[in-house]
Amino acid sequence: MMGSQDRSTSYRICQIISKWMAKKRISCQILDLREYIFSPCTGCGGCYKKKRCAHDADFNHIYEEMTKADYIFFVSPHYAPIPAKLCALLEKMEQITFIHWWRDHTYQSELCGTLAGLISHGGGDERALKSYKEMVNDTISNALDTVQMRTVPFSSEWNTGISLPVERVLDKKGIFPVQEYDWRKIEEEVRKYVEIIVQTSKSLYAIC
Repeated sequence: MMGSQDRSTSYRICQIISKWMAKKRISCQILDLREYIFSPCTGCGGCYKKKRCAHDADFNHIYEEMTKADYIFFVSPHYAPIPAKLCALLEKMEQITFIHWWRDHTYQSELCGTLAGLISHGGGDERALKSYKEMVNDTISNALDTVQMRTVPFSSEWNTGISLPVERVLDKKGIFPVQEYDWRKIEEEVRKYVEIIVQTSKSLYAIC
């Protein structure tokens, strides 16, 4: 699942994830949030009865797909701090869970226990990664914790996923700067994270 307006970066990362999943014979669906129109949550409570938004068919479609997954990757750039559509998605997921939990503290959401991999990126180099973790990864992870999902750590230091640096930023006289990435390095980092998440999933099934 990608939350970026920049298809060349977030979408390519999603393709890398899909590639390594395919090598493990695991099906992977890429959901590009740009293709959907979300209405903001108004707190109307209409989602209490059916556990779906009463006003937003696009959200309901994505949420339905998420409930079928064993694990979900969220790929997001640093946008103040996350893209608006991703924020709206998380907001509605939280609302559905909260209003049911409020009435029954034993309530388990349909996403309870689903593993999440978080990958952020931005226009900064290695020095900016910690700030991306705090603003993007940690923000998304906190929201997912509310809906009872489980963020898979990359390491003890990167406990809410990974953040990928830009190699260089160029000014080619356009409106936006041109960001170039070391795609070999990024693919290796993504491969390692996919491996960790798949292994974590196997361990959970073994415990069950």
